[in-house]
Amino acid sequence: MKVLVAEDDRNIRLGLGEILRDEGYTVMLAEDGRQALALYRTEAPDFLCLDIMMPGVNGYEVCREIRRLDPSVPIIFISAKSEEIDRVLGLELGADDFILKPFGVREVLARIRAVTRRCIAREPAAATPKPFRMDDLEVLPAELRARRGGEAIDLSLRDVKILELLYRKRGQVVDRGTLFDACWGLDHIPNSRTLDQHISQLRKRVERDPKVPRIILTVHGAGYRFDCRGESDDRSPERLY
Repeated sequence: MKVLVAEDDRNIRLGLGEILRDEGYTVMLAEDGRQALALYRTEAPDFLCLDIMMPGVNGYEVCREIRRLDPSVPIIFISAKSEEIDRVLGLELGADDFILKPFGVREVLARIRAVTRRCIAREPAAATPKPFRMDDLEVLPAELRARRGGEAIDLSLRDVKILELLYRKRGQVVDRGTLFDACWGLDHIPNSRTLDQHISQLRKRVERDPKVPRIILTVHGAGYRFDCRGESDDRSPERLY
């Protein structure tokens, strides 16, 4: 899934880019409104994060032009403009959400995931990724969540990609190179520490006991594996973006 971030503050722009890449998105960065419109036309992102006060063409103008071309692509305004009229204007122009600076990472992630769910909901029914079970965990890709009993577990786009890949190749060892290519992208430089840290954090959320995993098993020197443990559910979910 592709995200366009338009922000003239370099630190915020790079910071948002890093947050989104860590979640599993393909990120395009623009430092002003003109560049944002050019990237939108050539890259067709799935949604956009727009600063308002940018030089040349501001975020309102970018939003207005994009809404003329596509009335439904999700747009989030990220701005230091805190007056109610600014939020109202942004929403009237067709923005889906409005985040005020300074903001916390958790707030941004919650709003980004909400927009992602809306993006997935726009897909044709046949393309919508189907739920699947891994041991006692039900994974709901379209919701970026998993459930165990009454407990809901939030997942990132990358988390879902990892679980989907292990489920699809259940009973087989998935080597590190395959995991990187499928879940980080072909242009990502493989780093075993990055993968191991991500798997460790994911286990803390999806395993009953991360020290004795039943869903993501380590195959030393080879990669990771999910064993079916006699499950009868043979649904094969579609790859998520």
